[in-house]
Amino acid sequence: MTTGGGAPETGRPLHIEKPHLTTTVASTATQLPAEWRDFFALTKPRVMSLVVFTALCGLLAAPGAIHPVLGFTAILAIAMGAGGAAALNQWWEADLDAKMKRTAKRPLPSGRLRRSDARDFGMLMSGASVFIMLVAIHWLAAVVLAFSIFYYAVIYTMWLKPRTPQNIVIGGGAGAFPPLIGWIAVTGEITAMPVLLFAIIFIWTPPHFWALALFVKTDYAKAGIPMMPVVAGEKSTRHQILGYSVLLLAVAMLPWIIGGTGLIYGISALLLSVLFVVLSIPVGLRTSQPDDRMMQEKRLFGYSVIYLFALFTALVADRMVLA
Repeated sequence: MTTGGGAPETGRPLHIEKPHLTTTVASTATQLPAEWRDFFALTKPRVMSLVVFTALCGLLAAPGAIHPVLGFTAILAIAMGAGGAAALNQWWEADLDAKMKRTAKRPLPSGRLRRSDARDFGMLMSGASVFIMLVAIHWLAAVVLAFSIFYYAVIYTMWLKPRTPQNIVIGGGAGAFPPLIGWIAVTGEITAMPVLLFAIIFIWTPPHFWALALFVKTDYAKAGIPMMPVVAGEKSTRHQILGYSVLLLAVAMLPWIIGGTGLIYGISALLLSVLFVVLSIPVGLRTSQPDDRMMQEKRLFGYSVIYLFALFTALVADRMVLA
């Protein structure tokens, strides 16, 4: 990219002093060489691991059977769709990511990738995932996968996140689709059980994410993102974390209450969810202090990840025993 002005015809390359960049994303003039790791980073591997796991659990817990090759293909398509949506998310939010310490080293704000490359990569991954699901599995799984990508990349990223502190509440649906899609890939229909698996992750997302948002709220405030702690304040956010944790306990028990699971899941869900509530109580009822290290919030955030892995593991174990 040129900066304007003519170069004297000296036959030698002209050295131009680069002015201080006022844009938040690295200029193409300072573009660093991209590697496959940068494209992989666009897929948000840590988030994808949870997506793949819950999708696999939904697939394994579903009644009926699916050929292992087709099952692998369905999970691959879900992973590709999640990765494509994550890339589109980072393409759209590159300027915001550059303003936050937590995300400033991502490929786009650090200048390792061009925004157009991230956009094209995200669209390619998203389109390929839906096509693979359509051809290898069936139309219903492909339609729900396509809608999940649209939900995350457009409804959450472009519409909700910059406009409302309820972005995580409503946007939580984006991360709740994988077990639903995994279940549908096997059964070919939407029933109460996969909807409840969707609901569990939907209700789990606010206390999980707000626990993180409490100790990185300065980043969100700097970027102008209306996260709940920034807009409603810490006290309101803490109370809502506790409220959603109690609601999660009730929702997590529903698969057992309706007879969709056995005692392995029922007991596991009860114990895991009660511990979730116990850990959320000091977070929900305490008052913030300026010099506080927020260890209780970090503990809740860390446990919330373990909680989801353990709960869905119990779901699959229960299914294996019943089978």
